[in-house]
Amino acid sequence: MTSDWLGEIRDAVLLWLAHRGIVFNQMGLAWTLAQFAIIIGAFGLALIISHRLEPIFEARIRRIEGNPRLLRSLAIILRRLKWLFFPVWLWLALIVMRYTTWPSRSYLIAVAAGLATAWIVISVASRVIRNRFVARVIAFVTWMVVAAFMLGVLPGVIDALDSVGIEMQGFRLTPLLVIKAVLILAVLIWVAVTGGRLIDSQLAKIEDLSPSLKVLTAKLARAVLLVTAIVVGLSLVGINLTAFAVFSGAVGLGLGFGLQKVVSNLISGFILLLDKSIKPGDVITVGDTYGRINELAARYASVIARDGREYLIPNEDLITSQVVNWSYSSDLVRLDLDFGVAYSADPHEVRKLARQVSATHKRVQAVPPPVCHITAFGDSSVNYKLRFWIRDPDKGTVNVRGDIFLLLWDSLKEAGMEIPFPQRDVNVKGPVDVRIVETAKPAPKRRTPRAKRST
Repeated sequence: MTSDWLGEIRDAVLLWLAHRGIVFNQMGLAWTLAQFAIIIGAFGLALIISHRLEPIFEARIRRIEGNPRLLRSLAIILRRLKWLFFPVWLWLALIVMRYTTWPSRSYLIAVAAGLATAWIVISVASRVIRNRFVARVIAFVTWMVVAAFMLGVLPGVIDALDSVGIEMQGFRLTPLLVIKAVLILAVLIWVAVTGGRLIDSQLAKIEDLSPSLKVLTAKLARAVLLVTAIVVGLSLVGINLTAFAVFSGAVGLGLGFGLQKVVSNLISGFILLLDKSIKPGDVITVGDTYGRINELAARYASVIARDGREYLIPNEDLITSQVVNWSYSSDLVRLDLDFGVAYSADPHEVRKLARQVSATHKRVQAVPPPVCHITAFGDSSVNYKLRFWIRDPDKGTVNVRGDIFLLLWDSLKEAGMEIPFPQRDVNVKGPVDVRIVETAKPAPKRRTPRAKRST
């Protein structure tokens, strides 16, 4: 029984090969070996030519400046020179073979030329996908489907994948259905993500919309596009969404218990965008983190500090914690400087000098003007507080304070006004017996040299 089954498979394979000009007799074997030799020779010739031409083309490409897209396209082609020349030689050999002998004697060359051409087209087209791993997987799967189609075995593979399945509540799940669903959903989700990026870029050009409204609209558009892509993809495959009612309920229960933090951050992100408490570009302080909001993502807010570090703060923390927004209702920020001057200086002159000095800085605003007040009569100085306003807290506040302090230092020195430091006078009354006792350390013991033994 087993031998008959194997014999039928062997006869079917030999018949399939015979229809394509591959016959295992003396003449057929000779032409088959000749075709293999032509294919190997074409590949070797492509390797030799690409090895010699690649340095010349690379030197010319490096001279191109100011067009990164053209450079990237030419670099992609340059790295695939051998795969460009390989199908060219195969097609030329195929044309010669078709004019000189029977078409069946060049079947392998035609298949190799078609597969090589399909691979170079698919590999170049897959470069559109940014993720290299995903691009390679898609290129390989697509090439396998094209190869099966060229070899004529694609209908048989489709029938085999559709013959095995599982029945579930009037719904039949087969490997073919799963593959179709994955491919269709992948294409539709890619289209949805690309459309979301296009909408985001177009919204960024509209100046009448606030930053928070732009982010909210872009997120809603992406969510709608993704949900639509999934629903349409499942409908195109023929999957009834009601069959997933129990599964979706279980997933919802799992989301409620296991992913409550993720869901909380997602909802908090939409709340932050709706109430406009923070938006991209605002300067905030959360705990010990001070920086500018670079992006409001679905789960977190990206805050770039002055030292270049980027903090990813969960959206839930921005709602439950105390947040200092330096530019919530206005970008005006007041800074205070405390300093002291000696009692010998005229306080009216000191206040006037401090206001004039702070007004000379390019980041200090003229309206409202800087002010200076006396805050206390200290032990060794009259204490002042200088207040001024800036409109760009995202550029830092410590650097402005440092600049104003240096300007005050120079101006007070030129005006002859002393910046005192705490001093204490100690008055000693009556005789004081002060003894300084020094403890002498014992001198180290000297080692006496040992007498050498006489031999």
